[in-house]
Amino acid sequence: MRIRFIVAVFCFSLASGLASVPASAAPSKSGAEVYTSICANCHEAGVPKAPAKGMLSFMAPGAIYRALTEGIMQAQAAALSEQEKKAVVEYVTGRQLDLAAINLKPPRCENQAARFDRSSPPALQGWGFTPDNHREIPTAVAGIDRDNVSTLKLKWAFAFPEAVRARSHPATAAGAVFVGSQSGAVYALDRNSGCVRWQFQASAEVRTGIVIAPWDKNDPHADPLLYFGDFLGNIYAVKVFSGELAWRARPELHSNSTITAAPTLFEGRLYVSVSSLEVLSAIDPNYACCSFRGSVVAYAADSGKQLWKTYTISETPSPRAKNSVGVAQLGPSGAPIWNTPSIDAKRRTLYVGTGENYSSPASKTSDAILALNLDDGSIKWTFQATANDAWNASCVLADPVNCPVEDGPDFDFGGATILATRSNGKDLVLAGQKSGMVWALDPDDGSLVWNNKVGRGGIIGGIHFGMAVSGNRLIVPISDAVADSSHRLKYSGDASPGVFALDIDSGEYLWKWQAEDICAGRPYCMPGNSAVPTTTPELAIAGSLDGHLRIHDAATGKILWQYNTARDYPQTVSGIAGTGGALEGGSAALLDAGMLFINSGYMFNEHMPGNMFLVFEVEKP
Repeated sequence: MRIRFIVAVFCFSLASGLASVPASAAPSKSGAEVYTSICANCHEAGVPKAPAKGMLSFMAPGAIYRALTEGIMQAQAAALSEQEKKAVVEYVTGRQLDLAAINLKPPRCENQAARFDRSSPPALQGWGFTPDNHREIPTAVAGIDRDNVSTLKLKWAFAFPEAVRARSHPATAAGAVFVGSQSGAVYALDRNSGCVRWQFQASAEVRTGIVIAPWDKNDPHADPLLYFGDFLGNIYAVKVFSGELAWRARPELHSNSTITAAPTLFEGRLYVSVSSLEVLSAIDPNYACCSFRGSVVAYAADSGKQLWKTYTISETPSPRAKNSVGVAQLGPSGAPIWNTPSIDAKRRTLYVGTGENYSSPASKTSDAILALNLDDGSIKWTFQATANDAWNASCVLADPVNCPVEDGPDFDFGGATILATRSNGKDLVLAGQKSGMVWALDPDDGSLVWNNKVGRGGIIGGIHFGMAVSGNRLIVPISDAVADSSHRLKYSGDASPGVFALDIDSGEYLWKWQAEDICAGRPYCMPGNSAVPTTTPELAIAGSLDGHLRIHDAATGKILWQYNTARDYPQTVSGIAGTGGALEGGSAALLDAGMLFINSGYMFNEHMPGNMFLVFEVEKP
């Protein structure tokens, strides 16, 4: 289903004209004509930093319009009329441009609500809350436990303008909550009311988590930074208290590069994982597939100076053959990194998981766990879970011109690796794969300690966006969403959507919670858990593709509280109505001082769209 939707959008962006503009308002040049005559010279020629049309099709129309009228593309668009600018925006995105949504300004904070509390630095550090990516929040920090979880109530709701999905994991500090959006806006919101303290505009959708640098609460001159990436592959450092840009970099110049994962901040360095959507460009028979390679890039966190860069494939892609229409096929390529690096301070090592190759030949570093030296980026060891996995979106077409001979099965490591410790004091690197397999590796050499196939697996998981630790338990969400009947990849075994707990020592089951289908025919609704969980020593919080946020007892799996986020919100603090949807991707809960923060909506993999940021709070004694 993921691929059917993506292929439909991408093919529309390749072939459609200005279908969304009424004939009576047709401009002197159509959007297709503007794009072909002006934009394609760079965007279809592989020019670095010029995203291809397939990438542009996933952007919010307002983000592209702003680039043409006040942003980086203002000079190139200077000769276009207003009608032509709107037409080309609608052509490349396939959606109507809503100028009212672009100009909407959510209510600004006033008086005390506008002030940042410098004495309150972040209690949690980064997307995984700790550099080892456990995603376990101490009960004292969370403020939510078995005794009060049943009293959680919706406190306020913020509807993102120009959005059909909400993917950026929030962070809290200084009395504010920070979160990104599909329109590229990053907000600093007052945590008590949801009013806007500041708003920063990135070049494209911000779907990474927000990472905040710690500071000395007693320093009145502290000027900390927060970090995030955008859809076009830019990484940003922004001042926490003002929203001003400190620095910006682009770790990979490939026109299809993107940043999905939150960066990891450790010892004054920012470690950034780089992915791409070139896997979709291969749909076009005339595209020379493929030339992207995944990478990890280290920056000085204060200045943005690049310190090192390591590709997941050491060999530069080169022509290997020609496809059936005579276009060059390059390789090896791919092995993108979707996930946030985990840090092993004792071994001075960073761990990441990679995705499939995009073209032949398949490499030894695709569908693999890589251990990199923290200081220079050199690769210490590689563990490959699935060999010969070369695949791209051409493989689902009736005439798969650019499909590599290996043809799948597309079993990426989507979620972040976790560094955990067994009861005997020995460490493990834990990783979940889209195959449904959980792997536990020895961090010294990458050798296998145990594994357990928890889900059937598939093109959208299996284990999709990650796992979490709660004490001696590994909490494993399983999607196992039904594959599109037209898709040629077949997977054996029965689907097991739900949430499962494994013993970290042995990999054996501690409990199982099998999801039931409660969708009752609702479009794009399905059972299963794709979003990464959040835990405390007592609780396991898991968002579902059916839109429900469920909190389980971490010891037994019993549901202690649940809330259906997939509903209409006619009144929100941002001033517009909103709708909740599927919980996936960055729809992972954040707990802090008795409050729970969650995104709702994921219009990407044929799942329920939505544009909500929801904030819950337990009853105060």
